[in-house]
Amino acid sequence: MNGKGKAFWAGWVLSGLTVPLFAFSAIMKLRGGAELEQGFAHLGLPISLRVPLGILELVCLVVYLVPRTAVLGGILMAGYLGGAICTHLRVGDPVIMPALLGIVLWLGLWLRDKRLRALLPLT
Repeated sequence: MNGKGKAFWAGWVLSGLTVPLFAFSAIMKLRGGAELEQGFAHLGLPISLRVPLGILELVCLVVYLVPRTAVLGGILMAGYLGGAICTHLRVGDPVIMPALLGIVLWLGLWLRDKRLRALLPLT
């Protein structure tokens, strides 16, 4: 296993579940379209935030994927998801998906990073 344990690989599998969702979301924001405009209107967000949010999402994702900066990426992604949760709560939408995404994102990072497991042991 190249010196990497089961926790490391399980962490990458969990991270691999979240990455396509963030990438898809960012790409859709960058592409635009009628459905996106309707979604932004429903959430009370100006469409002018479409591209900046898409770029922000991609930057957070890249920082999360680089092992050396993954913890910072996890913090940035958690902040992004916190904003999403707040935005959805404000309009009365369910927040289970962004909340679960954040949990899986951090669990994946915790499993794949020994330093993080040492800092935050589950005992």
